[in-house]
Amino acid sequence: MKKTAALVIMLLTFMSMKSQNNTMSDTIVGPKIFGVINVSVGNIRTGPDFETELETQALLGQPVKILRKNGWYKIETPDGYKSWIHRMQIVPMTRAEINSWNLAQKVMVTTPFAFAYSRPQTYSQVVSDIVAGDQLKYLGTTGQFYWVEYPDGRKAYLLIAQAQPFNEWVSTRRFDANHIISTAKSLYGIPYLWGGTSVKGVDCSGFVWTAAFLNGVILPRNASEMIKIGERLIVAKDFSNLQPGDLVFFGHKAAAGKKERVSHVGIYIGNRKFIHSLGMVHISSFNPKDTDYDEYDLNRFIGATRFLNHVGEYGITKIQLNKLYQRL
Repeated sequence: MKKTAALVIMLLTFMSMKSQNNTMSDTIVGPKIFGVINVSVGNIRTGPDFETELETQALLGQPVKILRKNGWYKIETPDGYKSWIHRMQIVPMTRAEINSWNLAQKVMVTTPFAFAYSRPQTYSQVVSDIVAGDQLKYLGTTGQFYWVEYPDGRKAYLLIAQAQPFNEWVSTRRFDANHIISTAKSLYGIPYLWGGTSVKGVDCSGFVWTAAFLNGVILPRNASEMIKIGERLIVAKDFSNLQPGDLVFFGHKAAAGKKERVSHVGIYIGNRKFIHSLGMVHISSFNPKDTDYDEYDLNRFIGATRFLNHVGEYGITKIQLNKLYQRL
């Protein structure tokens, strides 16, 4: 009897703990089912804890969907990624509030690194750092500065030379080989960061994602999803049929009983060379005669895709047409 009673108590205790854990992880979100990133680069993790792995990042001003909250928020980003962000890095919003944000006139930060200031003077108090791809609400202009507003209502001044009205910026994007490669090269030397999708650090797919985003297009987040977009190519041994701007993939080819495994991606720039993030963003070559020959990646090369002329198809969406950037 004592043993049975003890088992019952243990079972009830376990069920109570499980119920509490479910309550913690499945807290009702309420009317604020959307949010906007409120720091220059929001770090999104695999779980609601700073000790969990960095999964991906989102930029200031990006709208997201809130799925759950538990001190942290589980969110869905515009590229469909779902994971956790700390409550201090996001501003929860109702549908009306997110629509107000989405429809407001904004400026897009175009310089790699900069600061926003409390007054229209570069020696005034810094409000925050900002990076390329960040978006802030436009309030007006003062001399050489935009007057802008953060998602949480903070106001600041940003040099006009470091940003551009979003509608003007997005209308001038050209998603072609020259622009995507030029943007990729502008990220040269930025350190590799697992989960990174900003000029502060990029992983391999985060590098490709960032190069595309800064040219007005949202791609899938991971290399294993990127290989599914556009047109899969049959690659010649000398790479002669590849075109600048094609994506090149690395990993393990499918073999007896094993599926293809994609673990790395880069952007082909021509002449048997590609730019990618491994250690840092740099250019490598498939040609053994080149000083930047990359035997390691040549040995794990598994294929390529052509995607630049497939905007609007699966996984390749213009920013302004992404559902989270529209009226919700």
